[in-house]
Amino acid sequence: PTELPALFFLGNGGGGELLRFHADKTNLSLAADSGKTSLVMTATVAERLKVIRTMVFDPASYVIEDTYRVENLSQAPVSTFPVFSLTNRPFSVRDAASRFTFSGPVAYVNQSLREVKGKKINEGVMTLDGEVGWAAYEDNYFICAVIPAEPVTGAVRMSASDETVRTVIVEGPQPLDPSAVREFKYTVYFGPKKLEILTAVGSDLAKAINFGWFDVLAKPMLWLLNFFHSFVGNYGIAIILLTILIKAVFWPITQKGMKSMKNMQKLQPKVAKLKEKFKNDPQKMNQEMMALYKTYKVNPLGGCLPLLLQIPFFFALYKVLLMSIELRHAPFMLWINDLSAPDRLWVGFDIPYLHGIPVLTLLMGASMFLQQKMTPTTADPTQARIMQWLPVIFTFMFLNFASGLVLYWFINNLLSILQQQLINRQTRA
Repeated sequence: PTELPALFFLGNGGGGELLRFHADKTNLSLAADSGKTSLVMTATVAERLKVIRTMVFDPASYVIEDTYRVENLSQAPVSTFPVFSLTNRPFSVRDAASRFTFSGPVAYVNQSLREVKGKKINEGVMTLDGEVGWAAYEDNYFICAVIPAEPVTGAVRMSASDETVRTVIVEGPQPLDPSAVREFKYTVYFGPKKLEILTAVGSDLAKAINFGWFDVLAKPMLWLLNFFHSFVGNYGIAIILLTILIKAVFWPITQKGMKSMKNMQKLQPKVAKLKEKFKNDPQKMNQEMMALYKTYKVNPLGGCLPLLLQIPFFFALYKVLLMSIELRHAPFMLWINDLSAPDRLWVGFDIPYLHGIPVLTLLMGASMFLQQKMTPTTADPTQARIMQWLPVIFTFMFLNFASGLVLYWFINNLLSILQQQLINRQTRA
């Protein structure tokens, strides 16, 4: 936006009055080495209240300090309440992967993050009452937030009109005696959702980076991603190193699961004979199958449980790579110059729908196909047919996903192929 989408007005019992300020300067210039610059504006409300607004800009920061000094000019007590309103439109165009991330108004109320979906505010005003820490509008990578200096008792009201979303902080009534002065201090943050920056701003603004159920796992993974990047200087290589680390941690239990699946595959002919022999007596069939597993020391769930343990970690890393602004415009190598954008190798002509060749995505699909060929097959023909189509389905799913995600999946597949190859050699020996 060309101007800060923020308004402040003083409410009263009959509504509110928008403040019309007179500034102490007609223009404001910021340079990288200029240091902090302030803008002072003055407004009068019905000759009863005088409001002095001081905005402090820092070219080295995404933060604007916004202070309101309200003085009662009348000879009678005045009761008013400050209202700070943010009006936003979407910061960027939503892509295919954006449907898996949140974009819209968000607030930190009663020490709890509240993300409000567009459907709710399109139906009417959404009000969140309680202790307000901050209110904001966010998308996958950026956030515009207004933060009171201290949590205030009041409400956050959210509404929508067309593509415009309004997020309003309404504080509780503030009595002013004659000639009394009261200050209201806010911080306006308009910048990237980068963990270390939001943490430095304070007021729990870092809670805006929300990985959902996997937050407790995803935040450490994001730290590790940045840790690797601090050494190698390339987020693509950092993703590879993080993938290798996670694979190494789970290597023992994955190997145990793969061996169990391999042993189960060897027993399939015997299992098939038992099913045929006792097809009219399910209870006896189950007893004989359990006896068979016990004889050969095979756990029928041994191949599943180790893999199930890894699922939360997989989804946590998936969310990190999907939502991290660190990957935005981050180059990897060769034709991949933006890890947050879909993988495309541009050729001399336009390819319908694709516009370019998704080389990394095709390699990922091929690695899935190869991995599938090396993995023990299931005895269920229906499940086997579904598994055959998975590489094709995933390739189409990932066509418009961020190349950083595709890179992770590709490297993970290669490591799984290596592990399966080692297990196959061990079982043949």
